[in-house]
Amino acid sequence: MLGEKKQLIVKRDLYTDPTFPASDTSIFFDYSTPLAQFRGEISWLRPKDICSTPRLFSNNLQDVQVKQGILGDCWFLCACVALQKSKYLLNKVIPPGQPSWTDESYQGCFICRVWQFGHWVEVTIDDRLPCLGGKLCFSQCQTEDLFWLPLLEKAYAKVHGSYEQLWAGQVADALVDLTGGIAERWTLKGPGSNVEKEKTGVVLEKAVFRRLMNLKEQCVISCSVLDSRQGASELGEFHALIVVDALNLSEVSGREVFLLRIRNPWGRRCWRGPWCEGGQGWSRLDPVVASELLLQIQEGEFWVDEEEFFREFDEITVGFPVNEEGQLQSLYTVVGTVCHSYDREVHVCCDLSPGFYLVVPSIFLKDAIGNFLLRVFSTGRISLSELKPPPAAAPLCEELPAGEWETVQLHGCWKNGESAGGSRNFPSFHINPCFPLSIPAGPGKSSVKVTLRQHCQDSKCRPIGFHIFQVPNSSWKPQSSSFLHLEPVVSCVPHCYSQEVSQLCRLPAGSYVIIPSTYLPNTEGNFTVVIATKIDRKRIHSQETLGQVLQEISFTTVMKI
Repeated sequence: MLGEKKQLIVKRDLYTDPTFPASDTSIFFDYSTPLAQFRGEISWLRPKDICSTPRLFSNNLQDVQVKQGILGDCWFLCACVALQKSKYLLNKVIPPGQPSWTDESYQGCFICRVWQFGHWVEVTIDDRLPCLGGKLCFSQCQTEDLFWLPLLEKAYAKVHGSYEQLWAGQVADALVDLTGGIAERWTLKGPGSNVEKEKTGVVLEKAVFRRLMNLKEQCVISCSVLDSRQGASELGEFHALIVVDALNLSEVSGREVFLLRIRNPWGRRCWRGPWCEGGQGWSRLDPVVASELLLQIQEGEFWVDEEEFFREFDEITVGFPVNEEGQLQSLYTVVGTVCHSYDREVHVCCDLSPGFYLVVPSIFLKDAIGNFLLRVFSTGRISLSELKPPPAAAPLCEELPAGEWETVQLHGCWKNGESAGGSRNFPSFHINPCFPLSIPAGPGKSSVKVTLRQHCQDSKCRPIGFHIFQVPNSSWKPQSSSFLHLEPVVSCVPHCYSQEVSQLCRLPAGSYVIIPSTYLPNTEGNFTVVIATKIDRKRIHSQETLGQVLQEISFTTVMKI
């Protein structure tokens, strides 16, 4: 018809990730897992091709269950529950404001973040997901139109290189990757021999177990089966589950019973213990209470009592809680590294009095090289730095007075025509090497000991000394100024024919410079300045408490043994 308006339909090209393509290379690694039987059968579909109204999240994320598919990554799915317990973590891992499938700006592209070796790393993926028969074949939410979980699983698979690389792992590792925090593992079985004791972790005491159960709303508590037994016979070995709830009840007889509700990521009933549906355990409770508890369980969930839990499960893993400000909170745990372990992370929790401590990271075999990240969490103020020992041939300076001291070594040289200015008797004094010294604010003056050590034989010593000047203002630069008009606050003179000279002094808070010098200009030589600052602080008589905010510092280096 003349004048009829025609509607122009434009089909947009959706994003396809070239670095993690929709092919077998993204699914498989070496075809060594049961996943290999599906080679060539897996197709890739976008959420809009799987259901009519895909959504990223539900209005109440806590009500959404995670469900495992044909990929053996229960350890990762257990850790994903942490995102359901913390809005902060959810926004950290899956940044808000991303286009949904109904938005005009939707391009089939999503961004997730994973914590890797000290940093949050952004991972960009397309929304093509592995499917069998038109349905998701790996992880999914119990509510099938929600897609945050399979998209996050894809991003995690991309970080590891393929989906197959996620087959089998540690819940603790995934918790660290999704929270940036730390996780604690306990064994529920005591060692039967000294040999077994070397292989097992710290045995969880029931008193500590009860306290950990109080944190179920703030953090992930996962339990694992390593060896199949009667109650867990249908679970198989090396399977991780989630502790959903814990209740302290009274039986009809008046005895106490502690019940735990467990969720299996497989999403199906799998327990034969006395507290399964129709089990004998329910006859010990008031019928009304028993009926309410049975109504609470969803698909894949079951109840166990404490005795059965310790008998049937082998270990539990607990992620340290993260509050809504993103601060890590303490679990306060009776624990330590027992031996070298084939784990990605090992850690120790303990109470320490104020002072200096030496942390020695090590591997079992010598002559091995590898990268490591050392992280320290504390409820109090802490600092962490690498200890650099002095050269083996260098003489030791005089012993420091009693107390706690922080020592820094600075190396320099006097060079003819450049940095060998001589003493203050000469106008070239200002070209000498200049070392900054900062005294932080405190209740009074700080004790500082400065030592100048020249590197030479006793028979070839030059006359050496040093001055300490207070910096006049923030814009003052020693390279372009003369020190002749400034009066030193400390002087270690006259210049001495000695391998080292030192001066103990007390300085108020402020900025200073240390100027080491020889007596005559143009006298060359190498030297070391050792600055020891006394740490004056009150003793703290307190104990870390459950839920207290932890501060973190990290130190990254390469281990060369």
